[in-house]
Amino acid sequence: MNKSVDNYFIEGCGRCPFGGTPQCKVHSWAQELGLLREILQESELKEECKWGVPCYTFQGVNVLIISAFKEYCCLSFFKGALLKDPYKILSKQGENTYAARLIRFTNVQEIKKFTSEIKSTIGEAIEVEKSGLKLPPKELTATDFVDELWQKLEEDPSFKSAFEALTPGRQRGYNLYFSQAKQSVTRFSRIEKSMNKIFEGKGWNER
Repeated sequence: MNKSVDNYFIEGCGRCPFGGTPQCKVHSWAQELGLLREILQESELKEECKWGVPCYTFQGVNVLIISAFKEYCCLSFFKGALLKDPYKILSKQGENTYAARLIRFTNVQEIKKFTSEIKSTIGEAIEVEKSGLKLPPKELTATDFVDELWQKLEEDPSFKSAFEALTPGRQRGYNLYFSQAKQSVTRFSRIEKSMNKIFEGKGWNER
């Protein structure tokens, strides 16, 4: 996986086989991504590389990332649901998205046209971090997870509290990891072996 922001713009995130090739999605949006980076570098945020992509943080807290997809590139705000969005430029990536919100772009002209609004939204996201605002935990339902995980959550309140404290991405990661086991006994085994990491607030593939 890419560990350098500068290298991201050359070879992409490194998480797929197209990294470093002309097929990498980063190359499809080179101008747009470069312009977004310039805007972000003018803000109070610190530029880092996380998960192979440019991540912008405030006092160690992740605020947003730059991403490239097949149909668009975007700014993705981790706590976008807390933003007022007076310009109506934020959207969900998917129907079940809880916290994150995107500003999508398909050309340089859009970024130039909405530069003021983009900067204002970035500023609001920074103010959210300064204020200490947090999203309420998403209420978990049985349909969100495999049966074995839901059963364990119901049986063990301390485990449920630890799991609810994970980021939505880590929760989904664990659920996917557990669901990939074909047999129920294996799913239970994976859950048991993952409990220590969950109590530590780590994702299933984090050390």
